Amino acid sequence: MILISNPIPIENEINLIHQFFKEGLQLFHVRKPDFSTAEMKAFLSEIKSDYRQNLVLHSHHQLAVEFGVHRIHFTEKKRNETLEESLKKWKQKGFKLSTSIHKMVDFEKLSDVFDYAFFGPVLESISKPNYSSDIDFEKELKQRNNNKTTLIAIGGITSDKIKTTLKYGFDDVALLGTIWNSNNSVENFKLCQQIVLSY
Repeated sequence: MILISNPIPIENEINLIHQFFKEGLQLFHVRKPDFSTAEMKAFLSEIKSDYRQNLVLHSHHQLAVEFGVHRIHFTEKKRNETLEESLKKWKQKGFKLSTSIHKMVDFEKLSDVFDYAFFGPVLESISKPNYSSDIDFEKELKQRNNNKTTLIAIGGITSDKIKTTLKYGFDDVALLGTIWNSNNSVENFKLCQQIVLSY
Protein backbone atom coordinates (compact mmCIF):
# COMPACT_ATOMS: atom_id res chain seq x y z
CA MET A 1 0.00 0.00 0.00
CA ILE A 2 1.30 3.42 -1.02
CA LEU A 3 0.45 6.74 0.61
CA ILE A 4 0.50 10.04 -1.27
CA SER A 5 1.02 13.32 0.56
CA ASN A 6 -1.71 15.88 0.86
CA PRO A 7 -0.94 18.38 -1.94
CA ILE A 8 -1.17 21.29 0.49
CA PRO A 9 0.58 21.57 3.87
CA ILE A 10 -1.52 20.32 6.80
CA GLU A 11 -1.27 20.61 10.55
CA ASN A 12 1.02 18.12 12.28
CA GLU A 13 1.97 16.68 8.88
CA ILE A 14 5.55 15.58 9.60
CA ASN A 15 4.54 13.86 12.86
CA LEU A 16 1.79 11.99 11.02
CA ILE A 17 4.22 10.89 8.29
CA HIS A 18 6.59 9.55 10.95
CA GLN A 19 3.70 7.69 12.60
CA PHE A 20 2.70 6.09 9.28
CA PHE A 21 6.26 4.87 8.82
CA LYS A 22 6.30 3.45 12.35
CA GLU A 23 3.10 1.57 11.47
CA GLY A 24 4.78 -0.04 8.45
CA LEU A 25 4.33 2.40 5.56
CA GLN A 26 6.60 1.28 2.72
CA LEU A 27 6.33 4.09 0.19
CA PHE A 28 5.39 7.74 0.68
CA HIS A 29 4.90 9.85 -2.46
CA VAL A 30 5.79 13.49 -1.86
CA ARG A 31 3.39 15.34 -4.16
CA LYS A 32 3.46 19.07 -3.38
CA PRO A 33 2.88 20.66 -6.80
CA ASP A 34 3.00 24.26 -5.52
CA PHE A 35 6.17 23.93 -3.42
CA SER A 36 9.17 26.02 -4.37
CA THR A 37 12.60 24.41 -4.20
CA ALA A 38 13.20 26.05 -0.79
CA GLU A 39 9.85 24.76 0.56
CA MET A 40 10.58 21.26 -0.69
CA LYS A 41 14.04 21.31 0.90
CA ALA A 42 12.56 22.43 4.21
CA PHE A 43 9.88 19.71 4.03
CA LEU A 44 12.34 16.91 3.20
CA SER A 45 14.81 17.98 5.86
CA GLU A 46 12.10 17.52 8.52
CA ILE A 47 11.57 13.87 7.59
CA LYS A 48 13.87 11.57 9.54
CA SER A 49 16.80 10.39 7.45
CA ASP A 50 15.92 6.74 8.25
CA TYR A 51 12.69 7.14 6.26
CA ARG A 52 13.99 9.04 3.25
CA GLN A 53 14.78 5.89 1.27
CA ASN A 54 11.00 5.23 1.36
CA LEU A 55 10.15 8.60 -0.19
CA VAL A 56 9.21 9.18 -3.83
CA LEU A 57 9.61 12.68 -5.28
CA HIS A 58 6.97 13.96 -7.74
CA SER A 59 8.85 17.21 -8.38
CA HIS A 60 12.23 18.80 -7.65
CA HIS A 61 13.90 15.57 -8.76
CA GLN A 62 17.24 17.35 -8.53
CA LEU A 63 16.99 17.21 -4.71
CA ALA A 64 16.85 13.41 -4.61
CA VAL A 65 20.58 12.77 -4.25
CA GLU A 66 21.04 15.48 -1.61
CA PHE A 67 18.32 13.95 0.58
CA GLY A 68 19.10 10.28 0.03
CA VAL A 69 15.90 9.67 -1.95
CA HIS A 70 16.15 6.83 -4.49
CA ARG A 71 12.73 7.02 -6.12
CA ILE A 72 11.18 9.58 -8.46
CA HIS A 73 7.75 9.86 -10.04
CA PHE A 74 6.87 11.23 -13.47
CA THR A 75 3.41 12.63 -14.09
CA GLU A 76 1.92 11.63 -17.44
CA LYS A 77 2.79 15.05 -18.86
CA LYS A 78 6.36 14.93 -17.53
CA ARG A 79 6.82 11.36 -18.83
CA ASN A 80 5.70 12.38 -22.31
CA GLU A 81 8.11 15.34 -22.27
CA THR A 82 11.10 13.27 -21.09
CA LEU A 83 13.36 11.43 -23.50
CA GLU A 84 13.80 7.70 -22.98
CA GLU A 85 17.55 8.33 -22.71
CA SER A 86 17.02 10.62 -19.70
CA LEU A 87 14.80 8.03 -18.03
CA LYS A 88 17.43 5.36 -18.60
CA LYS A 89 20.09 7.60 -17.03
CA TRP A 90 18.03 7.78 -13.82
CA LYS A 91 17.80 3.99 -13.84
CA GLN A 92 21.53 3.63 -14.41
CA LYS A 93 22.13 5.81 -11.34
CA GLY A 94 20.11 3.30 -9.31
CA PHE A 95 16.78 5.14 -9.11
CA LYS A 96 13.40 3.44 -9.16
CA LEU A 97 10.91 5.21 -11.43
CA SER A 98 7.13 5.41 -11.33
CA THR A 99 4.56 7.23 -13.44
CA SER A 100 0.83 7.88 -13.88
CA ILE A 101 -1.40 6.67 -16.70
CA HIS A 102 -5.08 7.25 -17.49
CA LYS A 103 -5.67 4.64 -20.21
CA MET A 104 -4.85 0.94 -20.34
CA VAL A 105 -3.38 1.35 -23.82
CA ASP A 106 -0.76 3.71 -22.34
CA PHE A 107 0.08 1.18 -19.64
CA GLU A 108 0.66 -1.50 -22.27
CA LYS A 109 3.05 0.83 -24.13
CA LEU A 110 5.01 1.87 -21.02
CA SER A 111 8.77 1.62 -21.17
CA ASP A 112 10.20 -1.02 -18.85
CA VAL A 113 12.22 1.68 -17.06
CA PHE A 114 9.11 2.17 -14.89
CA ASP A 115 8.76 -0.08 -11.86
CA TYR A 116 5.10 0.78 -11.32
CA ALA A 117 2.32 3.03 -12.58
CA PHE A 118 -0.71 4.68 -10.97
CA PHE A 119 -3.95 4.14 -12.91
CA GLY A 120 -7.10 6.01 -12.03
CA PRO A 121 -9.21 7.57 -10.74
CA VAL A 122 -10.76 4.16 -10.12
CA LEU A 123 -13.64 5.69 -8.11
CA GLU A 124 -14.75 9.29 -7.64
CA SER A 125 -11.77 11.10 -6.14
CA ILE A 126 -11.98 12.12 -2.48
CA SER A 127 -9.30 14.82 -2.70
CA LYS A 128 -10.47 16.27 -6.04
CA PRO A 129 -14.29 16.78 -6.01
CA ASN A 130 -16.13 15.78 -9.21
CA TYR A 131 -13.01 14.04 -10.54
CA SER A 132 -13.94 10.59 -11.76
CA SER A 133 -13.44 8.29 -14.72
CA ASP A 134 -15.89 6.53 -17.03
CA ILE A 135 -13.52 3.57 -17.53
CA ASP A 136 -14.80 0.10 -16.63
CA PHE A 137 -11.64 -0.94 -14.77
CA GLU A 138 -12.69 -4.56 -14.31
CA LYS A 139 -13.10 -4.90 -18.08
CA GLU A 140 -9.97 -2.86 -18.88
CA LEU A 141 -7.70 -4.91 -16.64
CA LYS A 142 -8.77 -8.13 -18.37
CA GLN A 143 -6.87 -6.78 -21.41
CA ARG A 144 -3.65 -6.48 -19.42
CA ASN A 145 -0.54 -7.98 -21.02
CA ASN A 146 2.13 -5.81 -19.39
CA ASN A 147 3.19 -7.76 -16.29
CA LYS A 148 6.68 -6.29 -15.98
CA THR A 149 5.28 -3.04 -14.53
CA THR A 150 3.29 -3.11 -11.28
CA LEU A 151 -0.16 -1.57 -11.66
CA ILE A 152 -1.42 0.57 -8.76
CA ALA A 153 -5.02 1.70 -8.33
CA ILE A 154 -5.55 5.33 -7.33
CA GLY A 155 -8.53 7.61 -6.76
CA GLY A 156 -11.45 7.41 -4.35
CA ILE A 157 -10.27 4.25 -2.61
CA THR A 158 -11.61 3.89 0.94
CA SER A 159 -11.15 0.98 3.34
CA ASP A 160 -14.44 -0.62 2.21
CA LYS A 161 -13.44 -0.40 -1.49
CA ILE A 162 -9.90 -1.86 -1.27
CA LYS A 163 -10.86 -5.52 -1.82
CA THR A 164 -13.16 -4.71 -4.74
CA THR A 165 -10.39 -2.66 -6.36
CA LEU A 166 -7.80 -5.41 -5.95
CA LYS A 167 -10.28 -7.93 -7.40
CA TYR A 168 -10.28 -5.90 -10.64
CA GLY A 169 -6.69 -7.07 -11.10
CA PHE A 170 -4.64 -4.23 -9.63
CA ASP A 171 -1.43 -5.23 -7.86
CA ASP A 172 -1.76 -2.65 -5.08
CA VAL A 173 -3.52 0.57 -4.07
CA ALA A 174 -2.38 4.15 -3.45
CA LEU A 175 -4.31 6.23 -0.92
CA LEU A 176 -4.62 9.95 -0.44
CA GLY A 177 -7.97 11.52 0.50
CA THR A 178 -9.26 8.64 2.61
CA ILE A 179 -6.26 9.04 4.94
CA TRP A 180 -5.76 12.80 5.05
CA ASN A 181 -9.48 13.64 5.26
CA SER A 182 -10.04 11.17 8.09
CA ASN A 183 -10.69 12.27 11.67
CA ASN A 184 -8.13 9.69 12.77
CA SER A 185 -5.61 9.35 9.96
CA VAL A 186 -3.33 6.86 11.75
CA GLU A 187 -6.14 4.46 12.73
CA ASN A 188 -7.59 4.62 9.23
CA PHE A 189 -4.14 3.99 7.75
CA LYS A 190 -3.73 0.90 9.97
CA LEU A 191 -7.17 -0.40 8.96
CA CYS A 192 -6.47 0.05 5.22
CA GLN A 193 -3.04 -1.54 5.53
CA GLN A 194 -4.52 -4.53 7.35
CA ILE A 195 -7.08 -5.03 4.56
CA VAL A 196 -4.38 -4.88 1.85
CA LEU A 197 -2.09 -7.29 3.71
CA SER A 198 -4.91 -9.77 4.32
CA TYR A 199 -6.03 -9.81 0.66
